[in-house]
Amino acid sequence: MGLVIRLLGPPSVERSDGGPYQVRSRKSWALLACLLLAERPPTRARLAAMLYAEADDPPRALRWGLTEIRRSLGLPVDGDPVVLRLPPGAVVDVDVLSRGSWGAALELPGLGGDLLEGVVVRGAPAFESWLLSERRRVAAATEAILHEAALGRLAAGDPVAARVLAVRAAAMNPLDENHQALVIRLYRLAGDDDAADKQHRAVIELFERELGVPPSMAIEEAARASRQTPDPTTDLASIEAIVESGAAAVAAGAVETGVRSLRAAVGLADRADAGRLRLTARVKLAEALIHSLRGMDEEGLASLYEAERIALVAKDLEAAAEARTEIGYVDFLRARYDRAERRLGEALADAAPAVAARVTTYLGAVASDRADYDRARDLFDRGAGAAHDARTESYAHSMAGRVHLLTGDLDAAAHRLDLSMRLAERDHWLAFLPWPQAMRGDVHLAMGETDLAHGLSQQAFARACRLGDPCWEGMSARSLALVAEAAGETDGAFALLADARSRSNRLADPYVWLDAYILDTQCELGLRHHHPDVATWVDALQRLASRSGMREMAAHATRYGDALTSRSAGRPRPGGR
Repeated sequence: MGLVIRLLGPPSVERSDGGPYQVRSRKSWALLACLLLAERPPTRARLAAMLYAEADDPPRALRWGLTEIRRSLGLPVDGDPVVLRLPPGAVVDVDVLSRGSWGAALELPGLGGDLLEGVVVRGAPAFESWLLSERRRVAAATEAILHEAALGRLAAGDPVAARVLAVRAAAMNPLDENHQALVIRLYRLAGDDDAADKQHRAVIELFERELGVPPSMAIEEAARASRQTPDPTTDLASIEAIVESGAAAVAAGAVETGVRSLRAAVGLADRADAGRLRLTARVKLAEALIHSLRGMDEEGLASLYEAERIALVAKDLEAAAEARTEIGYVDFLRARYDRAERRLGEALADAAPAVAARVTTYLGAVASDRADYDRARDLFDRGAGAAHDARTESYAHSMAGRVHLLTGDLDAAAHRLDLSMRLAERDHWLAFLPWPQAMRGDVHLAMGETDLAHGLSQQAFARACRLGDPCWEGMSARSLALVAEAAGETDGAFALLADARSRSNRLADPYVWLDAYILDTQCELGLRHHHPDVATWVDALQRLASRSGMREMAAHATRYGDALTSRSAGRPRPGGR
């Protein structure tokens, strides 16, 4: 192996040529981490301000740190902005954690350790803030890879190893329902009902003690999981009919009935060793659980990992791509953006044209959540243009409309959202309508059309409530809050925003960006109206944004925090956006 840089746990550098020099200065380790983890090469002025502001000669101190890094790595580190060019084959453990395979990540010596563990840099508050944010992001990535690895081990037929990994993930974040649901399900699948029941009771007690509410249906479904023993005599034609009828029931709105049929079909296909049906039943089940039966993404993911493995064994790359597309979509919803990009990139390489259009749109959604708006616009245009069905096209236009709304291009936002709504209505996709309707209401409000904004937002909220979709409910409740605030109903606006967050997070699989979006609105209005809870909201937004890598939301949180500090010091508050 060539150059290996380890930043997880106690940092170290390993060179194939046996280069003996190790970085000695804590600030040089901090500098190396900044260079490796920055989205773009940082300027010398920024690095000097972050790490050497208290030095007598900050530029000179920075030059000394860069010299130490050159000696340790045996590489040029130069320019302004400062560029560190790693050679081909170089390995940085944080990159493996974020973008590598779960198998490679499990081999990392520092997996589970803090970023720059043991490195304390005093007198550099800007760096301390950056490091705290990056440590949160690394912890979230570690949880994600352990969870992904557990599902991978389960799909490979090793439930014992899967359980060990799932328990590690749950220990890192005990209040994550998906981790806990997977642990309970793995105990149940192994036939250890006593352990499953004990874990189930412990999770209920934990949630009621810490959050004051019971866990969602995902935990209850995991507790009810069992090893299926279907009739082995069912013929292939009957299994295929069960798959078709289950999918049809889901499409017709009888979701729970359809899911029961598809679960049965998975067991029947396994018993009959019906290769293609084993794959199809799992993909259809996963799509129903993820897109139609909210809060059940975890069971859907398990089915997708199994489908991917079956497809790869059968060398059916298009089918594997379809499974990877849905895995990537769930990672996107959970704000595991690096993992989503990896999965969606793998899917795009082998996807059939119709699936490729969906993958392209999902990649645009990832870019949009990360505020990479130029890339997002391009991907949404390509996804909509290549779509083979009205629903993919409608979704692409809705997300493009969101980008235009967020960047202030109201006319373009109105056009794309209107187009999204027309396509959804034409395809009778009424379950999707609240999403573009809520954003179209926001456009009306931004254009000063308050009555139109109220009417459309109210329509979106009513439909979302009838559907029982937490995401749509939260989005449309936020829109109604903005309308209330514009009408001078400040108390009503804050009540609606609190309700929006509660609704959007009531199940185990919320859309994490939406939670941040509602929090962002709470912070903005809270500062404007001097709400007593605004500091709590700002802290929550900072934590959420740093864990997920939502750079724009993190920047908003920092600005809100600065405004609070200025206000408490009696200085004028910085201006709005």
